[in-house]
Amino acid sequence: MNLFDEAAAKDEPLAARMRPRTLDEYIGQEHILGKGRLLRRAIQADQLSSVIFYGPPGTGKTTLARVIANTTRSHFSTLNAVLSGVKELRTEIEEARDRKAHYGMRTILFIDEVHRWNKSQQDALLPWVENGTFILIGATTENPYFEVNAALVSRSRIFQLKKLGDDDLMRIAEAALSDKDRGYGRYSVEFEQGALEHLVSVAAGDARSLLNALELAVETTPEHFPPPDGTKIFISKETAEESIQRRAVLYDKEGDYHFDVISAFIKSLRGSDPDAALYWLARMVSAGEDPRFIFRRMIILAAEDVGMAAPEAVSIAVADAEAFDRIGLPEGRFHLAHSAIYLATCPKSNSALGFFDALSDVEKEKAEDVPNHLKDPSRDSNGFGHGEGYLYPHSYRDHWVGQQYLPTGLQGKVYYKPSDMGYESTIRDQVMERREAQLEAVTEDLYQENLTFSPGDKERERWIARAMSGRSENLLALSRRLYSGISIPRHENVLVLNASHGLLLWPLMKMNPEGLSVAAVKTAGQKEIIEHFSSELDSLLRPMVIVASAHEAFGQLEDGLVFGVISGRNVLSRLEEDRNLLPLMRSRLERDGHIALLEAIPSLSMRLSAFASDRIKESLIEAESHIYTEDNPLTCWGKSELEDAVKSVFPDASIEYVEDKEDRLLSRPSLLSFYRNSYAGTGISEDEFISEFENKSVRWSNTVAVIRSGMQ
Repeated sequence: MNLFDEAAAKDEPLAARMRPRTLDEYIGQEHILGKGRLLRRAIQADQLSSVIFYGPPGTGKTTLARVIANTTRSHFSTLNAVLSGVKELRTEIEEARDRKAHYGMRTILFIDEVHRWNKSQQDALLPWVENGTFILIGATTENPYFEVNAALVSRSRIFQLKKLGDDDLMRIAEAALSDKDRGYGRYSVEFEQGALEHLVSVAAGDARSLLNALELAVETTPEHFPPPDGTKIFISKETAEESIQRRAVLYDKEGDYHFDVISAFIKSLRGSDPDAALYWLARMVSAGEDPRFIFRRMIILAAEDVGMAAPEAVSIAVADAEAFDRIGLPEGRFHLAHSAIYLATCPKSNSALGFFDALSDVEKEKAEDVPNHLKDPSRDSNGFGHGEGYLYPHSYRDHWVGQQYLPTGLQGKVYYKPSDMGYESTIRDQVMERREAQLEAVTEDLYQENLTFSPGDKERERWIARAMSGRSENLLALSRRLYSGISIPRHENVLVLNASHGLLLWPLMKMNPEGLSVAAVKTAGQKEIIEHFSSELDSLLRPMVIVASAHEAFGQLEDGLVFGVISGRNVLSRLEEDRNLLPLMRSRLERDGHIALLEAIPSLSMRLSAFASDRIKESLIEAESHIYTEDNPLTCWGKSELEDAVKSVFPDASIEYVEDKEDRLLSRPSLLSFYRNSYAGTGISEDEFISEFENKSVRWSNTVAVIRSGMQ
């Protein structure tokens, strides 16, 4: 039987019968299948490229392939890498070539457990993926970066499926209980309080495990199954516990879970959380992990992460490891726990990493000469004066004397950065004093899990860099300030209001190459420019550009589409009229989303009268007294009114005021606009006004509000 046959046989297990057939039936994995996400758009548009689905068992990899099979107009074939080899692949290749040659039909080839194929079998796929004979969908429980050929990975998008949450599992269970055709909707199935919740909890994110347990509980409760329609089936908590038994420890010493659990353990020690450290330690011991491997990692951490903050940590970890070798299991578990608790509660310092900075310099830079006074004088001091000028520290007070120790070209270079933790805090001031203030600022790298990957990111970066070139340096500086500290997952959606020519759009598109980018612009010309810049991108990666005011844009968005960032420039210019945009933004934000707005405050901007000669200055000041009036919606508000409007909707918002100064050349077109919109009727003629200012270079100043919410 074809794996993707729509009509599931009645004797199939419940988990097989309940496989979703459409995207709307699919539950979970919102990070890749939520509205606006790249994969959802590709499936709906039938524009899928080669992909690899990676995740634990029961998260929906095969199910997602089935949904694609039900959606695409391409021919869909399937192989299981456990049961198939190159022979079966050749058959699929020949059939795919025939379909393409004779009917112009694409072929999508789904390979389940693709990591089971060895390198040569995976190599056999490569030329046919490369020349478009078929589009590959691979499914694997193992990290594709280690278990799938790099060449295949580089030609595929990687989508990581996560364990399902309890809410997702509950929805899956409820769907099975209510479906009359494929599930148990023909019966009245009731659960003792806590019984269904127990199944969900013990399933631990695995939908297949949940449905198998649910099937066992329902079908073994009546004396005969199936009973007549309408039969009441009561599932007690005891039955639920028997149906799913004890939660199995998901652990494979050679697979991802081995590395993921040891990683969680080490990060818990580093993060000074003894409770989490003991939990992950128990997970490893329960699964049969080699205690010597665990001790090895703890001894490394004692030097790497505890380091000079508690120099005795290495001795304690080594002593516990030696004691374990003498005692063994089960009593040796006390020594595992002892080291874990001690290391988790130690002060932390990673200053030993300074060695690797020095090693990097040694590998990258040319070898610097040893300063003459540090050279060995025992062999040639007479001929070359080696060692001459060396100051012997023990001859000086406190056994220290200031002199050069680094090579001349590296003077002032800092490798050791003492922390203020534990023992290290007692030597820190002394080390700092003896450096003659040569420390440099240190920046930390911040990491987050990528749930997706696409090839060609470097090309995309070059395109965005070109798109940003030539923009005003002042605006770029404001853009960088606006987005400073904002970090979103690669799959998040973003919306830019009043996107103009894309200045605020491009930085966000760097952050979300797998998400949907929406730009609302005021004119067709602006839309044309953005679409021109983005035309080099894959059609699925281009921003969606709509011609609409900020207010109109929200009405054109798909229901349920939400964003990780909503940005914009001067969307609140007429504050009293525009403040109702703020609740609309709130309604379209993710729970932990950000707003990021740049708002110029006209009432606080520079005025032309500041640059006028005495001949017309008074006339301009008189005109400006009418321009900047309470009746003008553009100028009748300032800082306090802006803060009241924003904080009424976003109480956590921060508003920073920046004096945006630039050297501006007053051109004739801009002066004509000034005059006709604001200064006409002042008693100054248009020609006089233009001649006063034309081609004058002035230092112009604006006050710009940088508004952000959702920041830590």
